[in-house]
Amino acid sequence: MEQLDQRILALLAKDGRMSYTDIGKETGLSTSAAQQRVRRLEQRGVIKGYRAVLEPAELGLQVTAFVAIKPFDPSANDDAPERLSHLAEVVSCYSVAGEPSYLLKVQVSTMSDLEALLARIRADAGVSTHTTTVLSIPYEDRAPVSWSPLRSDARDA
Repeated sequence: MEQLDQRILALLAKDGRMSYTDIGKETGLSTSAAQQRVRRLEQRGVIKGYRAVLEPAELGLQVTAFVAIKPFDPSANDDAPERLSHLAEVVSCYSVAGEPSYLLKVQVSTMSDLEALLARIRADAGVSTHTTTVLSIPYEDRAPVSWSPLRSDARDA
């Protein structure tokens, strides 16, 4: 991937609402050239979409936890993600190597809500759970490490 495209991706990762004009100013491209590059990145599937990043605490979701799950019966059908997809509190589900089978990121309002959710997870998916509650989040959703040339670029600015 061209360095210019990587720079555009870094800018959009930082501010998904950045205008083509501002992208052009940051990269030395014209507005139309910046738009063409972004469209090409979208068409190639490099940019999958744009979204609002919500603050869970402002929505009353004070508790974030990671829940490791593994099936009670390892020989049973591995369909835990499908069985849990109806639970809005489960915001991410990752398949992991080794034990456990999956790592869930959940967000709820209270510790009581977390206990109730864990009971539903166990019942709905037929799994055991191990929970780690997150007290603070120093950072998340950072740009991939492969963008290291861009990171040195940002330090020089």
